[in-house]
Amino acid sequence: MKIVVCIKQVPDTNEVKLDPVTNTLIREGVPSIINHDDKSGIEAALQLKEKVGGTVTVVCMGPPQADVALREALAMGCDEAFLISAREFGGSDTYATAVIIAAALEKIGYDLVITGRQAIDGDTAQVGPQIAENLHVPQISYAEEINIEGDKVIVKRQYEDRYHIIEVKTPCLLTALQELAAPRYMHAGGIVDAYEKEIKVFGFDDLKDSLNPEHIGLKGSPTNVFKSFTKQAKGQGTLHADLSVDEAVKVIIDKMEERHII
Repeated sequence: MKIVVCIKQVPDTNEVKLDPVTNTLIREGVPSIINHDDKSGIEAALQLKEKVGGTVTVVCMGPPQADVALREALAMGCDEAFLISAREFGGSDTYATAVIIAAALEKIGYDLVITGRQAIDGDTAQVGPQIAENLHVPQISYAEEINIEGDKVIVKRQYEDRYHIIEVKTPCLLTALQELAAPRYMHAGGIVDAYEKEIKVFGFDDLKDSLNPEHIGLKGSPTNVFKSFTKQAKGQGTLHADLSVDEAVKVIIDKMEERHII
């Protein structure tokens, strides 16, 4: 089975900053990591490979420095890696991103595509389903458990206060929850191998026969961001230790009166 995992290199949200003028993330100087859901998707793919055989290919769309995320995926055990990178792809929203990634997947070939449920920077949960729509394959979102029997994929899907058990034939696409699988650690041998492997690059010229220039990059992105802001941290609480019950009650009442709650 040929499993392809789509990942995204995202800024560490503990360090994230926003440009108040452009309403976009400031990525320069901010540490980057593999998106959490995507990393769980990598681990799930590797576990499936160990059970049923096959290969695991990892794909990332981003600037040249996104190869660091691909190297990490290779160190975890992925067989090959593709970077989708070109100036023409810059500024793509989820719609344009899905169009571009789908074109790359058609070129690579696949039986099963796994994406993360959503990225921690954009938080839209749109790209995975949009890729499936562009590929015209069935999709199952919110995957918490995956099993393969022949050409069938059986998924335990999280849904509000219950689960769905869904069976689908390949080729198909799944979006992974972070709870799907705990990512393994990289080992020294895997890291060495990762830096010896070639990362194949798809630029615009490699995919242009499958792309409409009107549907990619900033020009092909219908999304407009009107405002973005950083969530303000809440104020610190006050610790009152070694109080009797009566004293504790008095402190609470005094605070509530001070804030005109009572």
